[in-house]
Amino acid sequence: MKYTVGIAMTPLHELTALARTAEECGFSSIALPDSLFYMQTQSADYPYTPDGSRMWTEETPWVDPLIAAAAMGAVTSRIEFYTQVLKLGSRNPVLLARQVGSVAALTDNRFGFGVGIGWAPEEFEWCGVPYDKRGRRVDEMIDVIKLILGGGMVEHHGEFYDFDKLQMSPAPTAPVPFYVGGHTDVALRRAARVGDGWTSAMIKFDDLVSVIERLRELRNEYGKSEEPYEIQTVCIDRFGKDGFAELEAAGVTDIITVPWVFDGVGFDGPLEAKQDSLRKFADTHIH
Repeated sequence: MKYTVGIAMTPLHELTALARTAEECGFSSIALPDSLFYMQTQSADYPYTPDGSRMWTEETPWVDPLIAAAAMGAVTSRIEFYTQVLKLGSRNPVLLARQVGSVAALTDNRFGFGVGIGWAPEEFEWCGVPYDKRGRRVDEMIDVIKLILGGGMVEHHGEFYDFDKLQMSPAPTAPVPFYVGGHTDVALRRAARVGDGWTSAMIKFDDLVSVIERLRELRNEYGKSEEPYEIQTVCIDRFGKDGFAELEAAGVTDIITVPWVFDGVGFDGPLEAKQDSLRKFADTHIH
C-alpha cells in the first residue's frame, strides 16, 4: 500500500518543508489540487458535497499544481507528485504538454498527471473555452498531450485541435503516467481506456467498492486487465489500520490522507504540528 499526502488548502509557504518531511517519513507521493479562481457566484453545484457548496472560500490559498510540483521537487529527491486532479477543460493541451514535460524533466520523472474535466462553467468560459462538448474535447486533449510527450516530430488534426509537425524537447525519458478522475460512468470509461490509474474525490467505502468493480469490468472490456493500474482514493469512512486493510483488500493501491486533520490541526495550523502528524502517521502505518 502507498500513502500519499494531500496538501489542498495548505498555506503555500509550508509546502516545501512538508514535502521534505513527507519524504523523510516514507510517504510515496504528494497529491496536488487544482483550483483556478473563486467565482463569487457559482452557476453549477460542486459535485462532491451533499449540498453542492464549496468547501473553501475566496481567501483559501491555492497554487498552480505544476509550479508546486517543480518547487517541491527541487527540495526532494525520491518522493513523487501527482495532480489530483488538474482540470483539463479550461486549458490548452499544447501549452500543458510543455508544462508537464518540463515538470517531468525537472523532477527526474517523479510526476504523474492526474486529470479531470472540471465542474464549473465559469472556469471554462472565463478562460475562453466553451463549456459545451467538454467531454469530447478533454478526450482529444489527452491524446494531444500524450502524443507530444512521446517525443519526436508529431502532428495532430482533430475535431478541436489542429497543428502541423512540431517537437518539444526534451521529451520525458519515461512515460508520464495519467491518472483519470471522475465518478460517473463516462469518466470511469475514460479512466479504463486511457488511464494508468483512477483517482477519486471524496468517496464512501461502499461506493468505492462499486467503482473498483466497474473499473475491472471496463478494463477487461478494453483488453487492459493485465496492465498495472493504480487506484488512488480519498475514502471518507475508512480509517486506521483496520480501515486501511479494508481498502487494500478492496483493491486500493494508494491512500490519500491528510494526517494532521486526524490530530485536530487545521489547514492553517502550525507547520511544526503538521510535521509531527506526518511522523506519527508514518510510525503507525508506513514503518
